[in-house]
Amino acid sequence: MSRAPIVLVPACNRQLGDHPFHIAGRKYVAAVRLAGCLPLVVPEARADELDGLLELADGVLLTGSPSNVHPSHFGEAVHDPRLPLDALRDAWTLPLIPRALERGVPFFGICRGFQETNVALGGSLYQAVQEVPGRMDHRSPEGVPVEVAYGLAHPVQVVPGGLLERLLPEPSFQVNSVHGQGVQRLAEGLRVEAMAPDGLVEAFTRPDAPAFNLCVQWHPEWQAEHNPVSLALLRAFGDACRARQAARAAHAPTRRTAGRDSLTPHEATHDD
Repeated sequence: MSRAPIVLVPACNRQLGDHPFHIAGRKYVAAVRLAGCLPLVVPEARADELDGLLELADGVLLTGSPSNVHPSHFGEAVHDPRLPLDALRDAWTLPLIPRALERGVPFFGICRGFQETNVALGGSLYQAVQEVPGRMDHRSPEGVPVEVAYGLAHPVQVVPGGLLERLLPEPSFQVNSVHGQGVQRLAEGLRVEAMAPDGLVEAFTRPDAPAFNLCVQWHPEWQAEHNPVSLALLRAFGDACRARQAARAAHAPTRRTAGRDSLTPHEATHDD
């Protein structure tokens, strides 16, 4: 019986009362299912577990989060100590990212996932985009309902010749905007796929990676079933995960074949 492709969804870390918890936003799990895949939330991983996880995976989706990547990973001190960090997530997602891309695991990074991918590959971030001359305030208004916070906020312009141009019919579309940090220096080897009106990078890919990969600063998972752009991106990601699953199945020996390799001629003529 066939199964849906497995997509790893790294969890965040949160203190609830007296106890630490691993958590993952339900909207990201729903987005993986909308892509036709099976979400597998991964709490955390040791260095010696990363390859095993990627061997299991048909895809990786890095979620957004209230937390930021610790700026020590791009050579800076913390700018605003009031903002949450998640060192436990950093510790294993940052080394996971280049391995996943190099191994050809389909990859989708969203918001924090977009930022940590740039950092993992050698880039840096603005810790407070709203304080940078010439940049907009990309944060959502405070104290508003979630539907307003995640409402469409500004357009993005697709950079011609890349993945987004192939996936989407329009060269510009509206996105939500709920982030305070953003790409300062884009990592070497990454290609800009879309820009905000103020010139901030809103999407990028790594063209030399052997499989589908896309990172976006906005939140396509928010009410994705009603958003044609989100559906197109998730469909492309899901198709890539299915292609990886099929390719691996085609090269994997069946249990019957593998088992019979060690049978005697007499044993091989009888089924149990």
